[in-house]
Amino acid sequence: MKQLITLRVNRESYEVAVDPQTLLLDVLREKLGLNGTKKACDFGNCGSCTVLMDGKPVLSCLILAIDAQGKDILTVEGMAKDGQLHPLQQAFIGHGAIQCGFCTPGMLLSAKALLDENPQPTAEEVRQAISGNLCRCTGYHKVVEAILDVAQSSKRRG
Repeated sequence: MKQLITLRVNRESYEVAVDPQTLLLDVLREKLGLNGTKKACDFGNCGSCTVLMDGKPVLSCLILAIDAQGKDILTVEGMAKDGQLHPLQQAFIGHGAIQCGFCTPGMLLSAKALLDENPQPTAEEVRQAISGNLCRCTGYHKVVEAILDVAQSSKRRG
């Protein structure tokens, strides 16, 4: 039996009817059309489905949509504001940190959560923050460089 729930995603509220066992990942992709959140392993092993919930990275393939009510959810689509890419998105492009792009949304959101909590992380702290995001295309070097570049840029801006 479907339930009507309200989700706050990317600073907007949505009412959706869901079965109690429907995953947040499926609501984001199938009901809201937010396909940046990737569906890959379905077991919480790869990080491709990472979103921010109340500012913390979570795996949307492991969270029931009904449990996301009352939480602020941010997907990769919500990182850009007023038509401007987020500095992390710009840095990933500038550093060539995007390969096939499948892991990129989860990496970006994990990096955003890190920088929101710790604006000046070390390279080791960056590697730890993205450790749950598996990438088959790269050795993570360019990803770490891009994240550290944003941290340094924000330090210079004060």
